Amino acid sequence: MGRVRRKLFGPWGIGVLVLTVAVGGFGLYWFQPWKLWQDRTVEEALPAAAQTPAGAASTTGATSPAGAASSAPGPETLAGGELISHEHATSGTVKLVRLADGSHVVRLEKLETSNGPDLRVLLTDAPVKEGTAGWRVFDDGAHISLGKLKGNKGSQNYLVPQDVDLSRYSSVSIWCDRFDVSFGAAELARV
Repeated sequence: MGRVRRKLFGPWGIGVLVLTVAVGGFGLYWFQPWKLWQDRTVEEALPAAAQTPAGAASTTGATSPAGAASSAPGPETLAGGELISHEHATSGTVKLVRLADGSHVVRLEKLETSNGPDLRVLLTDAPVKEGTAGWRVFDDGAHISLGKLKGNKGSQNYLVPQDVDLSRYSSVSIWCDRFDVSFGAAELARV
């Protein structure tokens, strides 16, 4: 019995124990399995045009009446599509919206997907393919990360940088940057 104890608590036994703990800790950090049971719901309204507060001075020195309606056009949907599932079950809609100030946002509506490590919203030029053929294509060509996914459920907005040529991009992916795989994607059909 003393021999077994010496082997277990000797230098080799302690080395194996330390290695096992380190590999286990790295595995937990890398895969983050607890996120499969954690949902984050984000409900954002579609951004409106920035308006001058009632009673504020205009460039001509006049004040705007409290009840006056803005003459600026509202948000306009330029393209949209339905999310399809890839690596994880994913549903909802995606819209490319031009706001009244000329800026653009990608809007996810009624999003439902799994949570995961390092999820991002990508605007890409890749075609959306069903099944495993579409899982890994979204970072192959032109793509822009619009930021980390705010929540795996709900409706949310992602600002498109002003210098982006939107005619080059035709799809949106919920992309897991850690494992280079799409959770789900939508083709952007012009409206």
